[in-house]
Amino acid sequence: MQVLHRVDEVRRHVDAARFRGASVGLVPTMGALHAGHASLVERAAAECDEVVVTVFVNPLQFATGEDLAAYPRTLDGDVRLADTHGASVVFAPEESEMYPGGRDAVLTEVTVAGLSRRWEGSSRPTHFAGVCTVVAKLFNIVGPCRAYFGEKDFQQLAVLTRMVDDLSFPVHVVGCPTVREPDGLALSSRNVYLDPDQRREARVLSAALRDAVSAYRSGVRDAAGLREVMGNRIATATGGVVDYAVVVDRRTLEPVDRADADSRLLVAVAFGATRLLDNASVIGPVGGDDA
Repeated sequence: MQVLHRVDEVRRHVDAARFRGASVGLVPTMGALHAGHASLVERAAAECDEVVVTVFVNPLQFATGEDLAAYPRTLDGDVRLADTHGASVVFAPEESEMYPGGRDAVLTEVTVAGLSRRWEGSSRPTHFAGVCTVVAKLFNIVGPCRAYFGEKDFQQLAVLTRMVDDLSFPVHVVGCPTVREPDGLALSSRNVYLDPDQRREARVLSAALRDAVSAYRSGVRDAAGLREVMGNRIATATGGVVDYAVVVDRRTLEPVDRADADSRLLVAVAFGATRLLDNASVIGPVGGDDA
């Protein structure tokens, strides 16, 4: 496996791979890789001949007041994980390589209206523009490929899928199931910030989803009823502050009044300064033990 740091190096590598008939998979990350990322790399390696894992802490995703400097940077461990799970290349550019004039010199912004305005977009208004801009840049660097993203960040997956469709990128976006701890907590780089009490209480996110899935399977279709089920479970975590617990259409991300098989459950809960996300289809499954 190679570790590359320059855009031209990656382009030469993937161009040569495609010239010899190889397919290319892309796994964009901000590093601090865990078992959830490993599952994406393994899926890409199973379906593609060459797998590029990007490790880049993208400053455009961080708003004023969000601590970019504190984001974990673990490149050596990330390289080992990517290598172990089948990557061909780790692309780990410096900020100056991706944004030669610095973040403030970037004048082009990619936004996906509508899908970006609610939920995470409401809490972090500039976030998805930063995500879309850097991912569009990575798609242009790597070229035709299959790109792998986790369903844990479901709104991000929906936004990027729509961006690809609207802008005709030669990219097939692949959504991969959420990887969870045995107790159900969705794997996230943010989990390391939880103290022991918060970590224990954080199980309520997946438990709330399981409760709502169970209610749907038992015949509850009213979205207000499903929201109440999720809210009641989350309320058992005294240290959690709910941002949202909603039932939406999986394509538009707009709230629905009545749930059906195309509905998605989205939850966001803050424990201190750590904000956790989770989601599930109303038909499940949601893994993990009951909280």
